Amino acid sequence: MSSSRARFVALGILCSRLAGLVRTKAVGFYFGISPQTDVLSVALRAPNALQNLLGEQVLSASFIPVYSRLLASGRPGDAARFAGAVVSLLVVAASTLALLGVIFAPALLQVFAHGFVDDAAQIAAGAAGAPSTDRFPLAVTATRLVFPMTAVLVLSAWALGVLNSHRRFFLPYVAPVVWNGAFITALALAAGWGGHLLAPEAAAVDARNRWLIAVCAGALVGGALQFAIQLPAVLRLLGGLHLTPRVWRALRVPGVAQALRAFGPAVLGRGVVQLSLYLDLFLASLLRTGALGAVGMAGQLAALPISVFAMSVSASELPELSRLSAAAPRGDDDDAGDDRADAGAPTDDLSTSAALRARVDRALRQAAFVVAPTVVGYLLFGPLLVALLLGGGNFGEADAILVALVLAGYSVGLLASTTARLLQNVFFALGDTRTPARAAAWRVAVGGAIGAAAMVVLDRVSVADLRALVGLDGLEIGSQLFLGALGL
Repeated sequence: MSSSRARFVALGILCSRLAGLVRTKAVGFYFGISPQTDVLSVALRAPNALQNLLGEQVLSASFIPVYSRLLASGRPGDAARFAGAVVSLLVVAASTLALLGVIFAPALLQVFAHGFVDDAAQIAAGAAGAPSTDRFPLAVTATRLVFPMTAVLVLSAWALGVLNSHRRFFLPYVAPVVWNGAFITALALAAGWGGHLLAPEAAAVDARNRWLIAVCAGALVGGALQFAIQLPAVLRLLGGLHLTPRVWRALRVPGVAQALRAFGPAVLGRGVVQLSLYLDLFLASLLRTGALGAVGMAGQLAALPISVFAMSVSASELPELSRLSAAAPRGDDDDAGDDRADAGAPTDDLSTSAALRARVDRALRQAAFVVAPTVVGYLLFGPLLVALLLGGGNFGEADAILVALVLAGYSVGLLASTTARLLQNVFFALGDTRTPARAAAWRVAVGGAIGAAAMVVLDRVSVADLRALVGLDGLEIGSQLFLGALGL
């Protein structure tokens, strides 16, 4: 039964990721590895912290375990009131943070995309390697358009939590297809389906800037649609939307205090991960033009095996692990269970613990069985894969080489990332949100130190230099793209 649920999750995520791949292909076709690609990466990632801090993974740690246990205890009314209180709190928090993000977008970008601040001076001075357009004001406009989208996507993550707890997996994971569709449609309509690609370079820059703004507007519409298509199913399961309009009343709803106790450490844990992403964002903005775009495109491909396999298994297992963990021995009960086992009497506690271990072991094997060959495939055939999937239009040979190299760098850690995602949900189900937070902190410290050192060295090497090193001609190919993104 659990494998069947995992297949529904995998199918939904696969559809979503394929749509995301088409989106990345469209970005490469129209923008290539360019200043606009850098800006788009920043615009989508800068407010993404809000979605991640309040969204799926944090709700997996706090909302789904409590809601699943309320359902398992035969208290659907309490579960519905709990879900309504949580979404009420999320509406207040997400709306407030989104508004602050819109207001303070310039200040945020001065910190997290600091490399954009000097673009205007470099362009005016005619500096070597200066971008073809000033990325900072463009990034401010794009970020302000995207920030409200993330508030809606937080609500979409809440809907996913409700549906998953009721073992409805396909709809919430296929819903992002709508978001990707709105994104792609906005870009294609703004660009006239590719008719402007042959315009002179100066005109092309202005056109791409307009396309970028249209894309961000499409992303905002897509976020609203993604939540809207899940809402009817959620309302049926809950028997309506039991909103609690006053925050202090929402805090008194049964289950909310328990969820908030798990929520705090989970936010801190996700905050550490977001710190890592923002550290990457800050460092990549200091690299040569195109580094942010290359990291974003390679990251999309690297996320495919984690999203399709690790997330499908972990998402389908979390509600079941939460139900089992409610009966698992804890604290002094562990000693009591051991005493009963030593006395030769089987106990329900021990059988529940064995069931937990068996589910975790099976989930790890399922994910590793598929992800390990994917890592080998990315390392061996990455350049061919990137050229086939993303090549065409403004995405040329040098772009493909750079993205393939960054993908190879990501691939080294894919198996570890997959295992970590699964084990993180095990800790969430057991009510432990602190251990994943500590692990994330170590990851940021070690990864940030190594990445910062490596990017400085490799940002002195261009794709053309690399081609010359391996004996290929055409040294002009890739002379404007450098390998700092690979080091990062």
